[in-house]
This record gives sequence, C-alpha cells and structure tokens, in this order.
Amino acid sequence: MLEVRGLTKSFGALRATDGIDLDVREGETHAVIGPNGAGKTTFISQLAGNLLPDSGSVRFAGNDITRLSAPRRARMGLARSFQITSIYPEFNALDNVALAVQAHCGHSFRFWKPARGDRSLAEPAERVLQEVGLTDRRTVLAANLSHGEQRQLEVAMALATNPRLLLLDEPMAGMGTDESQRMIALLSRLKKTKTMILIEHDMDAVFRLADRISVLVYGRVIATGSPEAIRANEEVRRAYLGAD
Repeated sequence: MLEVRGLTKSFGALRATDGIDLDVREGETHAVIGPNGAGKTTFISQLAGNLLPDSGSVRFAGNDITRLSAPRRARMGLARSFQITSIYPEFNALDNVALAVQAHCGHSFRFWKPARGDRSLAEPAERVLQEVGLTDRRTVLAANLSHGEQRQLEVAMALATNPRLLLLDEPMAGMGTDESQRMIALLSRLKKTKTMILIEHDMDAVFRLADRISVLVYGRVIATGSPEAIRANEEVRRAYLGAD
C-alpha cells in the first residue's frame, strides 16, 4: 500500500530524515520507533503531506504522491492523528466528528440550515463514535473530555474520513495506564479493518499491536522486522531498547 524510497528532509544543518526506505503492506500495522529526535514526526509529516521532502519518493496504492498536498492525500485515503491532540475544543464530540465527515464529503453546509440537523453528517459521526467507544460522551464539549477521551476523539475524526491508511503519531502520549489500555484495545479492533502506521514510545503497545517494526535512529532506518526479530536485534538494543 505504501512505498517510501530515499526520503530525506533537512532543516539547515540538521538532516531529520536521511534516505528512509520503508514499505507498508495492506492490512498490516507497521510501527516506527526510535529515541527522541530520531525523525519520527518529520517522517510521518512527509507521509501525510504536511512537509514535502527534499528528495526521495512516496507511492500510495500505486500512485506517486511525493509532491501532493495534505488535503489531496487525505482525499486519496490517508488520515493522520497528531502528537499534540488536534480537535475543536469548543464543539462537542459529535460535532467534531461531523465536521470530519463534512470535510471528507467535500460539500458546504447549507447556509440557512443548522448543521446539527443534517442526518447525512450526524449518522456517520454517531457510528464512528460508537466504534471508538464515545457514544455516551457525544454531547460533551471536547474541552471537557479527559485526555484519553480527546485522543479517542481524534482517532474518530480520522476514521470519519474513511481512510485506507491511518497515520498515528503517538496516540498514547500523555496517557495513564488505564487510558493507554483502552487505546490499545481500540487499535486492536481497528487492526481487523485498517492499515496503520504507528509511531509510539509505549513499547508494550508497540509489541502488542505491530505486525512489523522499523527502528529510526538519527533519521535512518537501522532495522525492520517482526516484533520478535526487533526485540532480539543487538543494534536495536544498543540504540534504543536497552539491555532489558
């Protein structure tokens, strides 16, 4: 589904991504791990179209998307969640997801008709909220949701665009143990129907969810393989996982 070749991005003298090669198979969950400053967020921003590479190529479902904008990639089926939660805090949970449905459909709200009365927006939004476990919180302002619920809501907004590939940038960032376990359970359910790239520091989540793992260090992929192979890789242990 995704083929990345030689992806490079520099910021002045800093080379954030340095010739990354990576493949993602349809239906798999592919985790990208590495220490802080390894280039993970820069990499996923290049996949989503928020940053254009200095060199290299990105192919999605057979199409060259290297120079396409983020909105065009989203319409083709890429959806991203962010390391820092990106929602509309002044709207309730249902309205947040309905906005994502509306954006994906590409039509404007009728000027004189209340958007909340449009069932073509509300019904898909309600289905997605049920999928992520937020049905009972649909009328709560996003600002009043817990941190974990806000992360679930952001995943719901990504799902509302009916993506072929989910790009998840640290979905468990800042979560406590109970919230992390709920997110892991949600992503486990999504594994059955979605292709995902998961950037995450929670190694318990990575080794429970990933079909394959790529390890990024100083902008370069030093290893790709099954969770078992990555856990046993001496170079990875020295660079990131540690002796334990």
